[in-house]
Amino acid sequence: MPFLIVAALFLILPILYGLWLSFTEQSLMGNGGWVGLDNYVEAFGDATMWQTLGHTVAFTVMSTIPLVLIALVMALLVYIGIPGQWFWRLAFFAPYLLPVAVVVQVWTWLFNSDVGFINYWIEQMGLDKVGWLTDVDVAMWSMVILTVWWTVGFNFLLYLSSLQAIPDLLYEAAEVDGAGFWRKLWSVTLPQLRGTTVLVATLQVIASLKIFDQMFIAFNGGSGPEGSTRPILQYIYDTGFTNYRMGYASAMSYIFFAVVIVITVVFQMVTRSRKGKNNER
Repeated sequence: MPFLIVAALFLILPILYGLWLSFTEQSLMGNGGWVGLDNYVEAFGDATMWQTLGHTVAFTVMSTIPLVLIALVMALLVYIGIPGQWFWRLAFFAPYLLPVAVVVQVWTWLFNSDVGFINYWIEQMGLDKVGWLTDVDVAMWSMVILTVWWTVGFNFLLYLSSLQAIPDLLYEAAEVDGAGFWRKLWSVTLPQLRGTTVLVATLQVIASLKIFDQMFIAFNGGSGPEGSTRPILQYIYDTGFTNYRMGYASAMSYIFFAVVIVITVVFQMVTRSRKGKNNER
């Protein structure tokens, strides 16, 4: 019973209040009247909302793939016993413990076009400097690099714990059949990690769709060069807290929530379908 009360106070009631808000002209400056579906109609015709949603989906695709693959490789390296295992475990996971503000400040210095460490070495190799945070074609990749470095440690731990749970008997049976390292990796390790991979990818998709902090801090509340890195959550934030249109911001929030649910469900259906086909084999 106490749990239900807490859930109602901190989860259910805010959700219902936000839903009610989306049907009004509520503003931070005062009360607004009931407008029905007008906010939703406006949102579906809002080019900026769809543009920022596109940025969000692009970031999700660009970040999820390396966050899954790099975490898997890192876990495999530690699992097979590379020298200095404890050092690498700490090195791989430590960035995840840092606050986002610290991570972004460090990387914005590294990415600085004039005094950044990365461009310094690029120039030392005789190449032209890169506008990591000022070039429309590069800014989003900068946010991906930052995010991968910061969060890959969590996925690394998930993979490592799953690797350690694989029974040695499976590897021994494979060795009896004459399987070498690569054959055991392909026929034993990766199939055993399929469930973990689905979990990691699903969590990463959901987390990436909610991207906000990195962009907001890196560009001082701006939207990057020519708005190229502005995610939908930042547009919703600007609409509600800068333009004071809380009702319209709430409507966009629920549209985005529906998009996240659809993407997650479709992703789960696809991965389960592939898992079923692989099991049939």
